[in-house]
Amino acid sequence: MAGAPEGHRSAAPAFRRVLLKLSGEALMGQADFGLDPATIDDLAKEIVELQKTGVELALVIGGGNIYRGMKATASGMDRATGDYMGMLATVFNSLAVQEGLERNGAHTRVLSALDVREVAEPYIRRRAIRHLEKGRVVIFAAGTGNPYFTTDTAAALRALEIDAQAILMAKNGVQGVYDGDPRTEPNATFLPALTHLQAIEQGLRVMDTTALSLCMDNNLPIHVFELAPGNIARAVTGEKIGTVIATPQPAGQASTEGDTR
Repeated sequence: MAGAPEGHRSAAPAFRRVLLKLSGEALMGQADFGLDPATIDDLAKEIVELQKTGVELALVIGGGNIYRGMKATASGMDRATGDYMGMLATVFNSLAVQEGLERNGAHTRVLSALDVREVAEPYIRRRAIRHLEKGRVVIFAAGTGNPYFTTDTAAALRALEIDAQAILMAKNGVQGVYDGDPRTEPNATFLPALTHLQAIEQGLRVMDTTALSLCMDNNLPIHVFELAPGNIARAVTGEKIGTVIATPQPAGQASTEGDTR
């Protein structure tokens, strides 16, 4: 993954503040598990270039490259214990991305929902917002701090708490949302736009139901696109890539998208 193309580096952002959701697998590169330093470095460079456009950026990173609580639960482990282990995996990934960002010139803060004060600040909403206002990249670690909730739900919750205008979901190897899994169903149809309710009713596995419901109830759009060079910047500048999941608002109700407060 390379940095953003030159043509996109100076484009003005369409959003004031966004939350970028990445899977843990996005950090693996070509490896089967763990972290790939070159992949993290390329991702960090793109985020640093993106931040220069003025957008305030927060991140939530999954932990599937290190540990999957649901898979462990299926093997007989207690669900709560497995989920806590998964939360710790997200802390591991958050610190790795923080190091990559700071090595490339960004100012960052990791805010954890679990108390790990030796390596991250505790999550406090007002502190997170203040860090964003000061131009720091904020990484939310340890999910919501509670078992039975995914990092998708954590992303939706944190995005709402910090008043983000959109969630950006960068997916590995897929253009956006399909009506099936394009990796196993060759005839799956790409869906450029749909509502939160359609995603829930059709069982589309873009986010879990709790996360989609949170976004639907609060009119928070989700932009789903392939994690490819330059795509994060393209999404932030409002280019039509991937799939947009949004609920139509009543006539006369202003959209938050493009707000520059």
